[in-house]
This record gives sequence, C-alpha cells and structure tokens, in this order.
Amino acid sequence: MPRKPAKPLWTSPLWTRIDRYFGELLAPSDEKLDSAIKANRKARLPAIDVSPLLGKFLQILVQITKAKRVLEIGTLGGYSTIWMARALPRGGRIVSLEFCPRHAEIARGNLRNAGLLNRVDIRVGPALSSLPQLKSSGAGPFDFIFIDADKVNNPKYLQWALKLSRRGTVIVVDNVVRQGSVVKAKSSDPDIVGTRRCLEMMAAEPRLSAVALQTVGVKGLDGFAMALVIR
Repeated sequence: MPRKPAKPLWTSPLWTRIDRYFGELLAPSDEKLDSAIKANRKARLPAIDVSPLLGKFLQILVQITKAKRVLEIGTLGGYSTIWMARALPRGGRIVSLEFCPRHAEIARGNLRNAGLLNRVDIRVGPALSSLPQLKSSGAGPFDFIFIDADKVNNPKYLQWALKLSRRGTVIVVDNVVRQGSVVKAKSSDPDIVGTRRCLEMMAAEPRLSAVALQTVGVKGLDGFAMALVIR
C-alpha cells in the first residue's frame, strides 16, 4: 500500500503554533495589551491589529533608532500605538492619524488605560488631509514612520513620509504581501495596485534603501517593507 506523502512543514497550523510560541516567549501580552484587544473586539473594530510579534518588532525598531518623533498612519484601536509608545524616550511623542472618529475614540480609551495617552496625539480625518497640515505646521521631521492604513493610498503615504522625514528616518509599510496576491502584476484590486506601486517607488527612490520580507504566522501569509532614508 503506497505511503501517504509527508505533510508539508509550511502548513498553516505549524506556522501558527511557531508564531504563538515565539510570541509567548518573546512578546508576552499583559493586562493593558489584552484590554486593548478586548476593547477593540467588543467595539467590533476590524480584527486587523498587528500581531504581538510585529508589535514587539516595532517597539524594538523605535528603541534601535532612538526615535523621539514617531508618525503612525492608521491608528485603528491603538494596539500598535501602545507597543511603540512604550519604547519612546523621555519627551518622545507619536502622532497617529486615524480616518474614523469612532476608532480614534476607542484608541484614546485604550491608550488612557495603558497610561500612554500623554505620549500620543491622535488626529482624526483623512490622512491625506492631515499629512499636509503636519508639514505646514512644522511637525516633522519624524524619526520613525509606520504606514498601516488603506493600501490603495500607500504610494501617496510614502511620498508624504519622505516629505516628513530626514536622513536616518526608518519607514515601515505593513501588509505588503496581500496573502500572496502582490505578485499578480495584472491585478485590478486597488489594494494590490497600491501596494505594488508603493514597492516600485521604494525600489526606484534614490533617497531610500529598502527591503521587503514575507512572514507567516497567526495572520497567515503576510509581510512588511522597510526603508531607510539615506539622503
């Protein structure tokens, strides 16, 4: 009787277990983070918060770059904001842009509960309206920029990130794999078109040194792009 083929090592249950193992070991949750997730679920926010490991990764990046001025495009319920705000040095501050007033209010509650609201300035409205206001008010340059909002506008967010950056600024763009669909060059999906255009801009922009990594874990096949402003 022929043997059944071995189960591939890359199946979802395995990578999910590994991600959870890494998360429990290296990015353990706590009461404040758990409360934020519970509040987001109770309010029926989209379940698209960053994973605990990506939250910890963002926190470490803020620490490595010694960022005092952080820009976040896409607040949702503030879960990623909490991770980054915890890494800020004395006097550090995050400006976080959120389109939906209800999401912003929930995020403020989560940040207040975490004792971090005084480090975060949540601005409500379309990011493409808020970003020019930040520029004109002299809010930049930012040391670290995290882009995690509507993917169709990622190219425009990247352009504004460059305008609000300096040499040495680190820019992270989340969810660039689109469950593998990013390779579909002829896709008409606005999110895929926006993601591909953003990556192409990162590759062509002489002021950036960029890389993209795909990941597997509790969110399935995912990934992020990261760029350093070099000039």
